[in-house]
Amino acid sequence: MMVSAVARLQGVSPSLLFGWMRRMAEGGLEAVRADEDVVPASRVRELEAKVRELERLLGRKTMEAEIRRDALDQTRPKR
Repeated sequence: MMVSAVARLQGVSPSLLFGWMRRMAEGGLEAVRADEDVVPASRVRELEAKVRELERLLGRKTMEAEIRRDALDQTRPKR
């Protein structure tokens, strides 16, 4: 079936379909070259948000550990 026929059938512009096909071909080729899995952008965004949250929690725990260490240092007798 021709792209123009598919576009007409789906109610979208042929140029839009050609753009999608080009992006898919470029992305697919890139994934094959890199030997990586192709994942949806929504999954990438989800994982990036998870990384940000974990980095925030790590920063908080690091700060808490530093506060405890400083407090402990202040309670130890000086030599």
